[in-house]
Amino acid sequence: MKIRPLYDRVVVRRKEEEQTTAGGILLPGSAKEKPNQGEIVAVGEGKILEDGSVRPLAVKVGDTVVFGQYAGSNTIEVDGEELIIMGEGEIFAVVE
Repeated sequence: MKIRPLYDRVVVRRKEEEQTTAGGILLPGSAKEKPNQGEIVAVGEGKILEDGSVRPLAVKVGDTVVFGQYAGSNTIEVDGEELIIMGEGEIFAVVE
């Protein structure tokens, strides 16, 4: 199944959770924090401005992005994979 977000929304695959701390301690599932980085797998067409024109998004498929811990509260499962749908405004930065 393919997914295509609308307008200024993007679909992000969250980066894998860390299994151990920097000191080498193995973390149980309940102690892990959700990572705040991910890869964009789909983008919408852009934001519709007041004059009716469309501003394209500043991110593209394949970009690694940083977002807030509570960004993208809309999660879906596509082909057994959990994905996040969020607005472009919830993205803080692109990792280069």
